[in-house]
Amino acid sequence: MNNQRTALLVGASGLVGGELLKALLADDTYAHVTALVRKPLPITHPKLTQEIVDFANLPAVAGKITAQDVFCTLGTTIAKAGSQEAFRKVDYVYPLAVAEMAILRGAEQYLIVTAIGADTRSPIFYSRTKGEIEQAIEALGYKTFVSFRPSFLAGERPEKRMGETLGIGVAKFWSFAMIGPLAKYRVIDASVVAAAMVLEAKRGAVGRRIIESDAIQALYDGAKH
Repeated sequence: MNNQRTALLVGASGLVGGELLKALLADDTYAHVTALVRKPLPITHPKLTQEIVDFANLPAVAGKITAQDVFCTLGTTIAKAGSQEAFRKVDYVYPLAVAEMAILRGAEQYLIVTAIGADTRSPIFYSRTKGEIEQAIEALGYKTFVSFRPSFLAGERPEKRMGETLGIGVAKFWSFAMIGPLAKYRVIDASVVAAAMVLEAKRGAVGRRIIESDAIQALYDGAKH
């Protein structure tokens, strides 16, 4: 792919989003990075523009939602959101709205973080919603659409999530036994997911792909050699 591309990042204040922002700013492939944020991030960089937005009123900033490569790391939990409806806004409504606006302004690639187990047929609301956002964005017709499905994410979160902390501990303890089909359930570092997203965006392969957690790790490891 040609150099000097533009990136739009949604979810820069989160665990993966924070790592992804650093990776994009450090990569010479990207001449400019726009981050849609609810409040200013404590970071400045010559390549970075922060757009303060009300995600409930994205059409008001539609003109700002423009880039060749769109990265979405928005995500919450039902416990934090307070209800299934509030959760769905963050994990489905907002990512889809950004995708719709960006493609109208020439965006070529959309890369999103969903979760392991994403499936439109899942009886679990969380997993079903993740599967539905993948399906909805794929239908928009992006030249490249890639969904990353990480397992438990390790890293320094802005806030502690007790359930995830316990889950990560258990997963790390049993990681030695997670081989073959179980490998995708191993804990993965947020920085690895971020790096893999940038690698895949730079590759620019046309089509729709889902990259499970073990394949995310393999993509990252392969780039180091």
